[in-house]
Amino acid sequence: MNLHERLEAIANVLDQNKAERVEKFDLENSDYMVGGVVVASALADRHLTALVDHLKTALKPLGEEFLHADVSDEWAAIDLGDILVHIMSDKARDRYNLEAFLDEFKRRKTARA
Repeated sequence: MNLHERLEAIANVLDQNKAERVEKFDLENSDYMVGGVVVASALADRHLTALVDHLKTALKPLGEEFLHADVSDEWAAIDLGDILVHIMSDKARDRYNLEAFLDEFKRRKTARA
């Protein structure tokens, strides 16, 4: 699977398991440290943990390898090598506003093309 298909697969698993505001960022060939990022919101801390488990279960047969997952009550950061997945509470998501940060890399990528 290419990067776009992998980002789509991750977003689909999150969407099917009731994650909210799922956004994908294709940052391949940008200055960012990975090729892609998926950001999603969880409904509660238990939901956040369940979403991480659903991702592990659904993505392993597709060949995805979880290199590291750091999970707290408000934020899970999952390292898949060339893709990062952030699952956050709405409060943490609004506070850190990763989308604005990642959009800047997306714009720079577009400007280079």
